[in-house]
Amino acid sequence: MRVLFDNDVVLDLLLRREPYHIEVKELFLRAAKREIVVFVSAITPINCFYIIRKEKDLATAGEAVRKLLRIVGVSRVDKPILDNAFSLGFSDFEDAVQCSSAMKTKLDAIITRNIKDFTNSPIATYTPADFLEFLGTQEEISLGP
Repeated sequence: MRVLFDNDVVLDLLLRREPYHIEVKELFLRAAKREIVVFVSAITPINCFYIIRKEKDLATAGEAVRKLLRIVGVSRVDKPILDNAFSLGFSDFEDAVQCSSAMKTKLDAIITRNIKDFTNSPIATYTPADFLEFLGTQEEISLGP
C-alpha cells in the first residue's frame, strides 16, 4: 500500500512529539519492512525544515530533512497539481495541495492527525492509529482462518 504522510505526521516523528511519534515510528518501521511505501508531498520537507529550524536550529533541521528524504518517496507539486488543489473544496490550501499531489501519484491513502481537514479527499484518510488498526485487519484477512 502506498500512502502519503501529512506534514503533521512527519513533524510528530522528527520532533518526537508526545504521544504521537510512537504511532508514526511504528508506521515507519512498517515501511522499513516494506509493508507500506511512504511518500510525502514536495512541500513537506520545506515545511519541516522551516519548523524544525525555528524550534531547534539549522543543523538539526538539515539533518532531519536529510534523514526523511532517505526513507520516503516525494510526490511532486507542479502547476496542474496546484490548480487541481483549488477544485477540491478544502478550506486549507496546503492540505488540498498535499491531497492533489497524492492523487497525481496515485496513492492509496493519506495519513494525518487532522482528519477533518481532509473531509473532501477522494483518497482514503486515516489517523496514524486508525491506519495501524487497518493494517492489522489486512494482516488478519491475508492470513485467513
